[in-house]
Amino acid sequence: MSSPGDIARTLVREQDRAGLGTILRGTDGAPYVSLVLTACDHAGQPVLLLSDLADHTKNSGEEARVSLLYDGTAGHADPLTGARVTLQGRIAKTDDARLRARFLARHPSASLYADFGDFNFYRVIVERAHMVAGFGRIHWIDASDYTLQLDPDNALSAREPDVVSHMNTDHNDAVALYANVLLGRAGAGWRMTGVDPEGADLRRGGEVARVPFDTVVADADGARAALVRLVKQARGARKRA
Repeated sequence: MSSPGDIARTLVREQDRAGLGTILRGTDGAPYVSLVLTACDHAGQPVLLLSDLADHTKNSGEEARVSLLYDGTAGHADPLTGARVTLQGRIAKTDDARLRARFLARHPSASLYADFGDFNFYRVIVERAHMVAGFGRIHWIDASDYTLQLDPDNALSAREPDVVSHMNTDHNDAVALYANVLLGRAGAGWRMTGVDPEGADLRRGGEVARVPFDTVVADADGARAALVRLVKQARGARKRA
């Protein structure tokens, strides 16, 4: 059975936006919340692209403690029965090229302004999480339980662009099977935007989706094996339909 930390991290990986809470500068601690686009690193830590001109960036420059609300309640007749996760942590700039690539793959439109002089990438180091997964399912989660523990070399991260490019170029039919059959998402033109130890991220225009692996993988070979298993699963389901 998945732990509360695993469930929370999965929800965060599935979303491509969040409400960012900062402490409004020049006040006695007044809260300020804004909408931001998000991605994640392989451990599940949020990655953001922010403008220096934005109030939330100015606020976090004075007080690094921030909060992010991820809303997974879309499609529920009663939104309060759906899951949502609040992350608390500290934000800091990052010049990690892999994080930049992950974010821009997930949000291709951001490439239009990512190199502007006032934009920078940030990572939020999660200190704890709060998950509400429906009535009576409420958990405070320590950072050690939320964050996926990676191998020191995180071999998959270095090979991620190769895996994603290979799937989109040579196996786009498989990506379509993931979206249309396994996830029940309609439409053609789905592309893979990222692969991490727990699954793969997909995008079609303004829609995002995520296909989970059946086990955590450590490297590119493990990811490819997991993706092959998913293709077989999807083809089997299509035959039975």
